[in-house]
Amino acid sequence: MPPLICAELVQNPVQLYRYLLRCCKLLPSAAMQKHYRHTIRQGFNSHSDEDDKERIQLMIQRAIEDADWILDKYTKKK
Repeated sequence: MPPLICAELVQNPVQLYRYLLRCCKLLPSAAMQKHYRHTIRQGFNSHSDEDDKERIQLMIQRAIEDADWILDKYTKKK
């Protein structure tokens, strides 16, 4: 299950970027939030020239799955 309800509405890279930044707010510490915000920003910048629609959809799906895994990992530690 995705970390936020609106995961299925993510259709383009900008929506994914905003979604992942919202997921960061759910992390328990400010240091983790800063680290993952930086990682998201770097990933967005490094893939900004991607133009293959199928590849973009695969990256979106994988990023949402990764966000789910990370949030699940840190919420189970509580």
